[in-house]
Amino acid sequence: MAYSKSQLWERFQKYYLPVPSIGLAVDISRMNFPDGFLVSMEAPMQRAFQAMASLEKGEIANPDEHRMVGHYWLRNPDLAPTPEIRSEIQETTKSITNFAAKIHAGSIAGSKGPFKNLLLIGIGGSALGPQFVSKALGNPRKDKLKVYFFDNTDPDGMDNVLSSISNLDETLCVVVSKSGGTKETRNGMLEAKAAFETAGLKFGSHAVAITSAGSELDKVAKAESWVATFPMWDWVGGRTSELSAVGLLPAALQGIDIDQLLAGAKACDEATRVPVATENPAALLALMWYYIGNGKGAKNMVVLPYKDRLELFSKYLQQLVMESLGKELDLNGKKVNQGITVLGNKGSTDQHSYVQQLREGLDNFFVTFIEVLKDRQTKSMEVEPDITSGDYLIGFMLGTRAALYENGRESITLSINEVSAFSVGVLIALFERVVGYYATLVNVNAYHQPGVEAGKKAATEVISTQKKILAELDRNSGPFTAGELAKRIGAPDQAEIVFSLCQHLAANSGRGIIQGPGNSSSEITFSRPK
Repeated sequence: MAYSKSQLWERFQKYYLPVPSIGLAVDISRMNFPDGFLVSMEAPMQRAFQAMASLEKGEIANPDEHRMVGHYWLRNPDLAPTPEIRSEIQETTKSITNFAAKIHAGSIAGSKGPFKNLLLIGIGGSALGPQFVSKALGNPRKDKLKVYFFDNTDPDGMDNVLSSISNLDETLCVVVSKSGGTKETRNGMLEAKAAFETAGLKFGSHAVAITSAGSELDKVAKAESWVATFPMWDWVGGRTSELSAVGLLPAALQGIDIDQLLAGAKACDEATRVPVATENPAALLALMWYYIGNGKGAKNMVVLPYKDRLELFSKYLQQLVMESLGKELDLNGKKVNQGITVLGNKGSTDQHSYVQQLREGLDNFFVTFIEVLKDRQTKSMEVEPDITSGDYLIGFMLGTRAALYENGRESITLSINEVSAFSVGVLIALFERVVGYYATLVNVNAYHQPGVEAGKKAATEVISTQKKILAELDRNSGPFTAGELAKRIGAPDQAEIVFSLCQHLAANSGRGIIQGPGNSSSEITFSRPK
């Protein structure tokens, strides 16, 4: 049921939770849960509070990998379960600050002078978090280093990034990979290294590693005398690594106040540790996710931040939420196919893209609006008498929310005072905590990613097939159809994969594969002339 305007005001007064200590407010009044819902969820929520408390104390929270989950310790090392971990966190943060200061001062420089650019090479959580923070808090006029990203293994994408960097001799590369074996990151590193060497530069004099001690990347960094190495720990997952060296180092190099990032996250942790659901913003959000999706993720979450600086937040949340909660099995081994799909754009751009469908199309979602109260650092001009551009922005947000609710579409609204390092730290910590609470409510392991590992394994098998194809065409130049080639390499059931790989090879110069004519996939041939 939809509530009347007078009923909505009553619900707003009842279900609007301001948290002044962190500059955040949560409004769940436009979620149509019945009055008894929160009471009915008291016992499950108490179990979630207890599970979170145990996790923060160092209990094994990822049974598949038998490891602790400690991203909460990153912003409050005093919570760490051992003095050694506490010391490692503190020393790493201090070394990041000192390293960034030396880079900015030019006392650590490249082959031909001080660094002016930063190229971060990573994938997934090693890139999404840094990209979000860079976009949210960067200022082209004030940034200490201009930031670029390799966040894929797309050669054209890497060429595009490199072409926009005018001076490689003033560029510092930060390579992020916990294991050092992540192929996308390895490929990006090799492509960057080749570009530096083509420019007559020694890559090691421009490279920094963030990786686990003893990893393949760590070994490369030592062998090539890279500028520095910073740690990644097995108790920090990629999607919760933004407040480790993974995110703190690039932020500090850009000139962002990492102390305030950490302070915001720490303050949010304290506010979301309160074991009373109606006083805890993360608990309320977890309960709303549970309510709207019937505990099964039945509806998608559309994240609409009304601020350009927060444009990448929905992309960041996609990985955090979907990789954490998208699980086939629960903790008891029961098949549950859990998850919440995250989509997003930004306001008011969304007015002109997909709000039409949100209001009148499939009712398979709920919206999370993010409102930023402060428009800009300086006084705004008036675009109409007594009206600024920022007034229109909030007007569009409130209008969109009302238009959706009038058509039975539910939403949550988060309000923050401004976009600052502190508030970004708050948002990161808030959703990390929500994910943890919700995972307990639906009984899944939020801290592993078996589907991701399966995809990596499958990709490795495909590359192995390509090597067999090339070896066979070296022995027998062809031409062969994909079906014939598949049989020749001992994989008759892989003909479709063989066809796709051969098409890709033929489309790229220097690979030596020629595609012959044909009217169908069964007729097209491939050869490798001597």
